Amino acid sequence: MTLAVGDKAPLFNCKNQLGEDVSLASLQGKKVILYFYPKDSTPGCTVQACNLRDNFSELSEKDYIVLGVSSCSAKRHTNFIAKNSLPFDLLMDEQQEIQNSYGVWQQKKTFGKEYMGTVRTTFIIDEQGVIAQIINKVKTKEHWQQVEE
Repeated sequence: MTLAVGDKAPLFNCKNQLGEDVSLASLQGKKVILYFYPKDSTPGCTVQACNLRDNFSELSEKDYIVLGVSSCSAKRHTNFIAKNSLPFDLLMDEQQEIQNSYGVWQQKKTFGKEYMGTVRTTFIIDEQGVIAQIINKVKTKEHWQQVEE
């Protein structure tokens, strides 16, 4: 599925790192930064998460809810949050259901080896549940500035 700005964001129900239910429908009326990343505690993913953490107060002042999504387990998410003092939830998507619905679970190639994985992508969803912005070329060190554009 290829999503575009102006499309209704695909709904999801999942668990966060604490096992609590999170659904996009429950966030209706709020702006959501839904960012997909490959794996907890890897260099690029850590830089990206910490960039959002370091600018979280500015994002919160603008009424953004920040949610990270990867295929990692609750334990990995909990450790990643604790190690980096992340002030936002990470969602579990071990079966890649959310990633598939947003079109970010794709074939990748590294050093000639092909495999399925998460393509780093961010969706900004407005208060009505419509995709307002898609960031396909995420700059991990400047992620929050890309959200602001």
